[in-house]
Amino acid sequence: MLNKYPLWKYLLVLFVLLLGLFYAAPNLYAPDPALQITGESSAQQIDQKTWQRALDALDEAGIEHFGELIGPDGRNALVRLRNADQQLVAKSSVSRALGDGYIVALNLAPTTPAWLSSYGAQPMKLGLDLSGGVHFKLEVDVDAAIERRMEYYFNATKRALREERIRGFVTLGKDGRIEARFKTEAAREEARELIAEQSPELILDRVDDGDSWNLVATMSDQTRKEIADYSVTQNLTTLRNRVNELGVSEPLVQRQGQNRIVVELPGIQDTAEAKRILGKVANLEFRLVANIDAAPSEKQRFEYRSADRAGASEWLERDVIITGERVSTAQASFDQNGQPNVQISLDSEGGTLMSRATRHNIKRRMGVLFIERKYRTRYEVGEDGREVAVKIPYDEKKLLTAPVIQSALGAQFQITGLDNPLESSELALMLRAGALAAPISFVEERTVGPSLGAENIRMGLQSVYYGLALVVLFMVLYYRVFGVAAVVALGFNMMLLVAVMSMLGATLTLPGIAGIVLTVGMAVDANVLIFARIREELANGLSPQMAIHSGYERAFTTIMDSNLTTLIVAVILYAVGTGPIKGFAVTLSVGILTSMFTAIMGTRALINLVYGGRRVRKLSIGGRQS
Repeated sequence: MLNKYPLWKYLLVLFVLLLGLFYAAPNLYAPDPALQITGESSAQQIDQKTWQRALDALDEAGIEHFGELIGPDGRNALVRLRNADQQLVAKSSVSRALGDGYIVALNLAPTTPAWLSSYGAQPMKLGLDLSGGVHFKLEVDVDAAIERRMEYYFNATKRALREERIRGFVTLGKDGRIEARFKTEAAREEARELIAEQSPELILDRVDDGDSWNLVATMSDQTRKEIADYSVTQNLTTLRNRVNELGVSEPLVQRQGQNRIVVELPGIQDTAEAKRILGKVANLEFRLVANIDAAPSEKQRFEYRSADRAGASEWLERDVIITGERVSTAQASFDQNGQPNVQISLDSEGGTLMSRATRHNIKRRMGVLFIERKYRTRYEVGEDGREVAVKIPYDEKKLLTAPVIQSALGAQFQITGLDNPLESSELALMLRAGALAAPISFVEERTVGPSLGAENIRMGLQSVYYGLALVVLFMVLYYRVFGVAAVVALGFNMMLLVAVMSMLGATLTLPGIAGIVLTVGMAVDANVLIFARIREELANGLSPQMAIHSGYERAFTTIMDSNLTTLIVAVILYAVGTGPIKGFAVTLSVGILTSMFTAIMGTRALINLVYGGRRVRKLSIGGRQS
């Protein structure tokens, strides 16, 4: 029988529409503004006393809050706020109440019902230009990178003089100058040739001081500039790797000015975790444990980091074997006793240096030094009379472990001495994503509202409403009952589009709204082709039932060709585009696929229900009738 779907086709269309409705439903629930609190360390717990201090601070500031919750693992806590405008004030109040050691981050807490979330239904992610996300502006401490490089030159110079048996006293001044003192002019000249060959970047000046022949090494301005530029570029790459580890869709990580980096993470929920991962300066240094009779200038003392060895310390040599920058891969694991560790693989140069150092020091102990950039908060009165928080950075260096070297190590080994699996996972992530070439500090942090302004957002949404209204008006007036079917299918198309983007975890941006507007037109374009074909068949004398059947059959090829070419363009845009262009391409691609389903199968099912399986003398499709 013409224009009569079998039952399974009706059930298929109904199933797809109900599935789309289910996965689109979470977008009806707007998230609540919130504060998220976590410890600086992944293993740090938030107890009830700490949590109460945070809530008391909110009460004292007169900020309404609800939904207070400490996570099941005790590592984080969340409090929802009534007003989004109070987030920054709330963050400042809680940060001061808790002090250093805790990260207080702005967040958006989902309100999706548990019965939806249990089946994986989540709201669609919105870009920074719609509902925002988190925006960080970070400053790279290039002076620290230059200081670290001078320490490297200092250690390399001492090692080279010692190996060549050139007697001299080498010191590193606070002004970043290396000064070497020799008892004879011949020793100074021999040292000068050696240092010039080993470190050609240094400027070497002869300085005579009585009976002492001195050599002063400084870094040229060009070298300083190159180190600063390398530090920012390397940190940019590392931050991009860390963002990829977070799994954020369509992030923005770009350089701003000489020493700043902007990171924008649209739609991210766990902003506290993002801040900790991005800002963590988790680097390692491998040094030999110093001999007891070593001179004080040749060694440094460090305490252990683990809780079970609190207060214990070791003397380490100042010379560094390798740093975390030589780590190529790192994986969290467990040793034979079930204790957490990190499996390390070094690059070729790192493996060579480690092998050379351990081969000649078997039965000696080697310390693994964990370096972490932390901040002390000091409150000062600003020019406007208000109190402002000033973050003072400092490096905390503590020992992870100091095992005995049983045999020469190569490019692969393991680090033990970690407190728990969370700590080993975080350390592995830091090393795997890459060590920061220089410390970074957060100079700005905020949740981002519409970057193009509320007026532009309102106009963008209005374009969708106006487009829908004009399409609905035209289709109903021009195609009558068939137009109504097309409008119903268009509504289902919008629902399916939102559902698919929510399931894919795609991010909707303002260009994505433009893709939706274009999809509205393309969705009815297929119906226009079908309805025009039906009217032609009626004009050629076919019966209404045959005209419907022929119209859908013969228009199908044309619809496929036109949509396929547009889909190819969308795929190319996604492949070569970045940021907003990708957002437009994703929305357009999904819209094409959903519109083909609703325009061909959806409207056909509706028309079949109205006209199929019975005698029809006239179609309500406008224009010339049979």
